[in-house]
Amino acid sequence: MLLSVIGCGYLGAVHAAAMASLGHEVVGVDVDPERVRALSAGEPPFFEPGFEELLRASLDSGRLTFTTDLSAVAGSEVHFVAVGTPQGVDGAADLTYVDAAVAGLAEHARPGSLVVGKSTVPVGTAVRLAAHLTARDIALAWNPEFLREGFAIQDTLKPDRIVYGVADGDTSAVDRLDAVYAQALAEGVTRLVVDLPTAELVKVAANAFLATKISFINAMAEIAEVTGADVTALADAIGHDARIGRRFLNAGVGFGGGCLPKDIRAFAARAEELGVGHAVGFLREVDAINLRRRARVVELVADAVGDLAGARVALLGLAFKPDSDDVRDSPALDVARQLRAAGAHVVATDPAARHGAERLLPELEYVVDAATAARGADVVVLLTEWAEYRGLQPADLEPATRVMIDGRNVLDPAAWRAEGWVYRGLGRA
Repeated sequence: MLLSVIGCGYLGAVHAAAMASLGHEVVGVDVDPERVRALSAGEPPFFEPGFEELLRASLDSGRLTFTTDLSAVAGSEVHFVAVGTPQGVDGAADLTYVDAAVAGLAEHARPGSLVVGKSTVPVGTAVRLAAHLTARDIALAWNPEFLREGFAIQDTLKPDRIVYGVADGDTSAVDRLDAVYAQALAEGVTRLVVDLPTAELVKVAANAFLATKISFINAMAEIAEVTGADVTALADAIGHDARIGRRFLNAGVGFGGGCLPKDIRAFAARAEELGVGHAVGFLREVDAINLRRRARVVELVADAVGDLAGARVALLGLAFKPDSDDVRDSPALDVARQLRAAGAHVVATDPAARHGAERLLPELEYVVDAATAARGADVVVLLTEWAEYRGLQPADLEPATRVMIDGRNVLDPAAWRAEGWVYRGLGRA
């Protein structure tokens, strides 16, 4: 099929390259000339395992092109909108880019084509946007994304479900989306066809649930810390309950990134607008618990060094999660900022996120690896659970004082204590 993707950030670029790899002819459109140049040259503007190879293969096939010219979408049958919806000053989603993309498509897309929203938007947005398109005989559907950073290609090509939100009776939109995702559907991926409001709610509801689960176990960590319990053992025990499950029950410094924090805040703001803010009032506490975990790490560092002013603190990890260079609302970067503000000398490292972090927080000292960061440090703090940090052994590091604060609870406390280290986890005795 002939497809276009409007917005070639993380979501859009991966989607465009993945669709081209399936045999579709894809044009990606973005307003940033430098991003378009980099993608056209096969140079990913972000870190995602396997993406560079996928991008270059799709470009080499001749089925993928990028441009800043929105008129290039005129020949496409299906247009995917994958622009950002950043958090506004009031916590609500900023729909400026979505509105601009749809307005541009109303002008350039041919009658009879289909616009498919992939951006995460407040419920009710699609119905509003549809009014601008139907006057031009352009249909609208919503196809929420469920990408996990670090697994984006897998989640695009072999998702655990595909959701279509369509207007009542729009079988044409379903047929065209079936053609787009024919390979995944042939492989047995579950397809759900729902109305437009439900499709908009699916993504934010999923993120709200995951955020709630993470904050729940972090709330248990707060109780464990004052009772001498071990939150990791607690999570193992309750995770065996099939109704609960063990995934996302890892206590630590909390969640971050470009989705969960902003999405739960936007969800709560939209609920307030709809007059049902009480229904998701618990999300305010979910957010508060998450932010308290960051402050707790800073408290543990202060307890370890006595006085943060002048203390040398080694931070292992800056990205909000491993296998990503994303530092948006990163707990690790927030902890670094708080430590630096208190006068600590922070030496930080990350396999992929150093350069992005340095642009946001240039006052830190950045080094290439964990051993260099830890050398001479008063305390070592693990904040992003990269595989190379999970595999660290006590002998790998030579700090001035053997104190490890494990902000992700991924190290073996007994092994580190046996080598003379003071080990502190979150919610662990």
